[in-house]
Amino acid sequence: MSFLEVFLIGFGLSMDAFAVSVGKGLGMRRIDVKTSLALAVSFGAFQAFMPVIGWLLASSFAATIKAVDHWIAFGLLAIVGGKMIYDAVLGDEESEGAAGTVSFGELMVLSVATSIDALAVGIMFAALQVSPFPAVAIIGVTTFALSLVGVMLGNRFGARFERPAGMLGGIILIGIGIKVLVEHLLGGM
Repeated sequence: MSFLEVFLIGFGLSMDAFAVSVGKGLGMRRIDVKTSLALAVSFGAFQAFMPVIGWLLASSFAATIKAVDHWIAFGLLAIVGGKMIYDAVLGDEESEGAAGTVSFGELMVLSVATSIDALAVGIMFAALQVSPFPAVAIIGVTTFALSLVGVMLGNRFGARFERPAGMLGGIILIGIGIKVLVEHLLGGM
C-alpha cells in the first residue's frame, strides 16, 4: 500500500473525529487550548491504536483468508464508509459537541466511538499483509492534525462542516475499497 493510500485511509478515518472536534469547537466562546489538545491527542492515539488491535486479532487468520482478502478489504471499507455517509446524511441532528469542554470520561467515550472503524482497517491490513506500524503513525498524525483543525473551524464557522466531512470520509474509504478489489480482480486475470 502506498503512502498516498494510507494517508487517504487516515484522512477518511479521521472524519468522525474531525466532525466531533467541529462540534466541540462550536461550544467554545474562545479556543480552549487544553481541551483542543486533549481531543487531538486522544483521537489521534485511539485512531492509531485500533488498527494495531485489528491487525493483531486478524493476523492469525491471514493465511486462511488469503483467497478472499480483497473481498474482506472491500467489504470492511464499504461498510465503514457507507455508515459514515449514512450518519452524515441521516444521522442525529444534535451535535455531540454542544459543550465546549470535555471530561475525561466523555473524552474516552468519544475517542473509542470515533475509532471503532479503525479496528476494521487493522483487519484489512492483516488480510492484505500490510504492516500496520508505518500506517498507524500516518493515521494517528493525520487524525491529530485534523482534530485540531476541526476545533478551530467549528469555533470559527459553525456546524456546516460536520456532515460534508462525514460524507467525504465515507466516499474516500469506499473508493479505496473499490480500488483494492479492482486491482486484485484485474491482477488475477
